[in-house]
Amino acid sequence: MSGGFTVSEKLRIKPRIGIALGSGAARGWAHIGVFRGLTALGIEPEIIAGSSVGALVGAAYAAGQIDQFDAWARALDWKGIIKYLDPSLLGGGLIEGEKLTDLVGRYVQDLSFDGLPRNLGIVATELEGGREIWFREGPVIEAVRASIGLPGLFTPFEVEGRWLVDGGLSNPVPVSLCKAMGADIVIAVNLNGDILGRHFRHFADDRTKGDEKQKADIWERITGQFKSTLNTRKEVLLSRLFGESRDKPGLYEVVASSINIMQDRITRSRMAGDPPDIIITPRLSQFGLMEFDRAEEAIREGQAAVERMQPALEMLLNYSLTKG
Repeated sequence: MSGGFTVSEKLRIKPRIGIALGSGAARGWAHIGVFRGLTALGIEPEIIAGSSVGALVGAAYAAGQIDQFDAWARALDWKGIIKYLDPSLLGGGLIEGEKLTDLVGRYVQDLSFDGLPRNLGIVATELEGGREIWFREGPVIEAVRASIGLPGLFTPFEVEGRWLVDGGLSNPVPVSLCKAMGADIVIAVNLNGDILGRHFRHFADDRTKGDEKQKADIWERITGQFKSTLNTRKEVLLSRLFGESRDKPGLYEVVASSINIMQDRITRSRMAGDPPDIIITPRLSQFGLMEFDRAEEAIREGQAAVERMQPALEMLLNYSLTKG
């Protein structure tokens, strides 16, 4: 490494490092690996801006709970995922989200933003006007719940009279928020850099008997609350949700692929106008929208993505010190 400084030496005179954590549903477990990789290099961001799943992982890191969150994510299996699904077919989304809110509460308790050990900012999107909403004060748990409200899957969340949905709709990788919070260097983590056009093929080619078991489990959760009215519609609803055949996409694939397209386009546009200093792009094209039970693989890839960018990170930090 040129310049005569190690990363740890440089951080003794450190610039303010911020990290913008992008949206991406289950691919968001890679954010945990990114934090692991950065810590191994002696880099600990003091400013965190998160959108959607980036808000969830970012809140755990800002609260000093990333190790506990890591252990929980690695232990999560499909049966565990089902426990967090509280169906709400009439509420603007398939999942109410109250159990997810309880989960967030485990790691951020009742903390407000100003009670966190690190600076945190969270992005959500106003449903009525499409405006980007920045959370920098108030209860962290409400901001996270609003930011993870993936349209069609989770019900919108009301905060101060406004209905809010996923932050990824307006700012998938919130570099602008990170800079506004005072970051001198911004590291962006883009979870969707290599997935466009691949997600649908993954689901079309890789369905297994395990998928049928997952469908059955999901259906049991739904009919547990709506059995009297929905049981006769089981096959119709499942075929629409997951697709009637390998050649015809279901609602799940259509929503996932549409969101991938949208977020890829928005991310490219936002980063062109407001570029970060470093972009870390884990290779996650093989991960589906709801494959939260693959945390071990995603975390490993997040850490590997940091390792691939180590020379660029060290060069940037050396340059920032020299410039300062």
